[in-house]
Amino acid sequence: MDRTIWAGVGIGLAAGLVIGFFAGKGMGSGAPPMLPAPPPSDQQPMSPALALQRRIFDNRQVVEREPKNLQAWIALGHDYFDTHQPQLAIDAYAKALELEPNNSDVLTDQGVMYRELGNFDKAVANFKKAGTLNPKHVQSAFNLGVVYANDLKDKAKAIEAWKRVIAIDPMGPQAEASRKGIEELNQK
Repeated sequence: MDRTIWAGVGIGLAAGLVIGFFAGKGMGSGAPPMLPAPPPSDQQPMSPALALQRRIFDNRQVVEREPKNLQAWIALGHDYFDTHQPQLAIDAYAKALELEPNNSDVLTDQGVMYRELGNFDKAVANFKKAGTLNPKHVQSAFNLGVVYANDLKDKAKAIEAWKRVIAIDPMGPQAEASRKGIEELNQK
């Protein structure tokens, strides 16, 4: 590689560090630094990973300007969920739940992230609360069964949760997975 290319790479890295440092100023502790969103290219479509990072950047901008924007907090939580950043997802979902505490979907998604961090008690609490708020919330009941079966090794509670899934939506995909899960637990 010739020196011009190496010089360009060095300048680009230095500029990225400076921009990242200054973009991160003013963020609360623990928040990752805000990096500038790359400009859209007219020549080729954005990759899915780049589009997701762009959405995260945009939603962070929205929640900074509009801290009571429920949909932006939920979208940010979903994007962190999808990029396997569980603590950031939990925090974004917590902001959404401050605005709408009885949202069973957000409670369930936050519960999944608690599970990913190994905080099974909080995951169970979220799934139970979601199910109490909406007794027909299939996903919270299904996830409750998953935590009981796989993480807490409580066969009876897992089967109870999955039987509830089957009762709520006997023809749904979670019901089929619940039947299979019950069968596997009964074979052990």
